[in-house]
Amino acid sequence: MTGNESGGETVGPLLRRLRRAGGRTQEELAADLSVRRGYPLEQATVSRWENEERLPDPLSRALLSAEFGVPEQELKRAVQLARRLRRKQEKDVERREFISLSAGAGLAVIQPATLLSSGRRLGAEVPRHLAQRTARLRRLDDFMGGGDTYRMYAGELSVTTRLIEEGVYTENVGRGLHGIVAEQAQLAGWAAYDAGMHGEARGHYMTALAASKAAGDRSLEGNSLALLAYLEWADGGGSGIAYAEAGFEAVRSGSDSVVRALLADRLAWQYATSGQEREAEYSLSLAAEAIRDQPDDRVPDWAYWVDHDEILIMTGRCWTELRRPLRAIPALEDALGRYDDTRARDKALYLSWLASAYLDAGEVEHAVALTGRVLDLSEDLASARPTERARVIMQRLEPHRALASVSELLERA
Repeated sequence: MTGNESGGETVGPLLRRLRRAGGRTQEELAADLSVRRGYPLEQATVSRWENEERLPDPLSRALLSAEFGVPEQELKRAVQLARRLRRKQEKDVERREFISLSAGAGLAVIQPATLLSSGRRLGAEVPRHLAQRTARLRRLDDFMGGGDTYRMYAGELSVTTRLIEEGVYTENVGRGLHGIVAEQAQLAGWAAYDAGMHGEARGHYMTALAASKAAGDRSLEGNSLALLAYLEWADGGGSGIAYAEAGFEAVRSGSDSVVRALLADRLAWQYATSGQEREAEYSLSLAAEAIRDQPDDRVPDWAYWVDHDEILIMTGRCWTELRRPLRAIPALEDALGRYDDTRARDKALYLSWLASAYLDAGEVEHAVALTGRVLDLSEDLASARPTERARVIMQRLEPHRALASVSELLERA
């Protein structure tokens, strides 16, 4: 870890520079700090600080500030920068390990480009292998932002589209291939949306809608419509209710309760963001009922992440949008208590709604603490959405700038 990354000096190089400027060894600095605090401090502690094996806590920063005559805030910022860079390195390692594991566990089951020869006959195994490959690629979205995954997903979609155009296959295989295109187009669209590329997202979602109809897959069709609804809302050009209602109608009588729960959930969101409380509450009840009725049969892989906690999170988000914090906070806290930090983007997003709910409840200090967590989790994510959510909360916190914690958070942001 260097001292010049990210436009600043981290705490290790800063302390080393300050110590050397005074002509002191680590042993001499440790002795001086021991006198200042009244009990021994080992040379090894100074060494760990300078090597950033450990970062100085607030009490240690106060001692160092007095010893070197530098503001505590400068030391605090250097510690924060060191912590950010450390997290970035850890995330980079996690990403590399996950991609490596994916490749070793099925990502290379089939290389679609090897099938690209005009007039090539494609058997029933091709859609099956492509489905396995797409499932592995989909798991990357749990750990990486759309800025990291979009080109990969769009590339997969392009190759599969060419297979349909150039290959020879039976009607059943053709339906399977169109189903894969629908899934991949939804995946590419979601990554584009997450990266802030809404125009590209819309194009992919329209491709997914057409492909799902060609595949005769009502669940994929409904999900394509629900994704278009979400994009409509995000664009701020109006409500996505019409798309969301059509999406839910496509699966209302279907046997897949998990898909029904997901699309009822997304319909509830459209109602909530449009201020339609009664309709939102009814849709949330449909989602909760469907997830309770989940049978033992196979859930579509593109809905693998939908469970009771996801329904709770959407419930909390909807009640937050409706400015009902006493109903929002318990749902969000219940689900987020089981949410792992490795899913940094999603946890940052959901914590932002919890912060908003606490603001509505008048708990400004708690909202500030949660927003700090949002910023921590959002660092180095290739996703536009947590940044936008943080910006919304910052605007709401601005009237409370007189509070020291708010002022510090706004300065950090």
